[in-house]
Amino acid sequence: MQSRIVVIDDELDFLDSIRRGLVTSGFQNVELEADPLVVIRKLEEDDVLYDVALIDITMPGVSGIELLERFKEISPQTECIMVTAIDEARVAVECLRKGAYDYLVKPISKEDLIVSLNRALERKRLVDILNMTKRGKAPELSRPEAFADIVTGDTTMYKIFKEAELHAQSNVPVLISGETGTGKELLARAVHRASPRAHRLYTPVNMDALDSNLFAAEFFGHVKGAFTGAQKDRAGYLEETHRGTLFLDEIGNLPLDLQGKLLRVLQNGEFIKIGASRPQRVDVRFIAATNADLEKLIVQKRFRKDLYYRLRGGWLHLPPLRQRKEDIALLAEHFVRSAGDGDGKQRIAPDVMALLMNHSWPGNIRELKAVVESALNLSQGRPIAPEHLPEHLTRRALKAKKSVAAEGGVTAMAEVEKRHILRIYNQAEQNKSEAARLLDISLSTLRRKLESYGVE
Repeated sequence: MQSRIVVIDDELDFLDSIRRGLVTSGFQNVELEADPLVVIRKLEEDDVLYDVALIDITMPGVSGIELLERFKEISPQTECIMVTAIDEARVAVECLRKGAYDYLVKPISKEDLIVSLNRALERKRLVDILNMTKRGKAPELSRPEAFADIVTGDTTMYKIFKEAELHAQSNVPVLISGETGTGKELLARAVHRASPRAHRLYTPVNMDALDSNLFAAEFFGHVKGAFTGAQKDRAGYLEETHRGTLFLDEIGNLPLDLQGKLLRVLQNGEFIKIGASRPQRVDVRFIAATNADLEKLIVQKRFRKDLYYRLRGGWLHLPPLRQRKEDIALLAEHFVRSAGDGDGKQRIAPDVMALLMNHSWPGNIRELKAVVESALNLSQGRPIAPEHLPEHLTRRALKAKKSVAAEGGVTAMAEVEKRHILRIYNQAEQNKSEAARLLDISLSTLRRKLESYGVE
């Protein structure tokens, strides 16, 4: 998804120079327009959406200030950068007061233009994320194929996907947090696929498995003769991943003394090979993941605060599976299909699905996959039955069944669930957000359940 940029100026030479500067900097979707009325007509009639508009202030017919006001009226989500040949504080203040993001004075250097444009795009991404969290429905993805490997039907997950897609368009590092087994590596790969670097190398590195003594050699590489056995130059992860994405899994386990070395690369994009005398520049997009509480590690002096804030340019948190109850059935059936032989005989019996749905899954998706694959092996092509599940799942269900029977007869699992949800909902004084928190389910799941019970 390329950011859509429009440049409006009545000077054709200026338009041509701006196009060259933007295209050589990687911005491909750039529209040029000398007539502001054409832009207004597109906004009003064609439902055209621009991410950023560069607007010349002095134009015949419609001034840049008037065009800015029309943008903010018709397309308020477009960030506007005003351009002028006259450096007047009064005009700059008026532009900013009317909603402009920035104010540039001609002649504009390519560096100043790109910095302003990137900042405007980053602000738009952050505003889009903020607005998205206020909407109840799942947002549409521009690159759904990038997230095709992640199985979910949960609205919260789709909001996370949209945030990931928005972050993917920038070069800021992204930090993905979540419990073990929630799919952090899959999300990291999806961010790469949704980014302009999708056709470049994606390099995953497990920081927990990286030997401290080999960190410099693995990350920075070495030159011939740098140490005994270095018979030729060797590229490290950074050089190999130039212009691609480097995924640092379990970043919380990186030893403290190595965190400073990583921070220097993040700060200035430079590193020095072992045995080399000159620094080497590298263009790498960093994505990190952790199941640890990094803020707690900072307090314990086990993680650098400056590295934490450098990595957390964009932050994505994956909820545990117990908060995505509707995904349990989807994932279980997906694992059956993935491991099956295609004859359609292997399926999950309804009573087994009820057991799976009511388990808390402390190991999350990874645990569910292991349980389903084990059950498939034991069922030998027959429908998966309770006896094919691990004992701790069936034992918990049997205990719950005995408890229900003691209350006066065996009740269907759905009825038990209904009673429990309504009891907690009433305990929370019919506050849906509080009830969802107490039940440890998503708010969308609770609303759907209550609707099925006839509760408004």
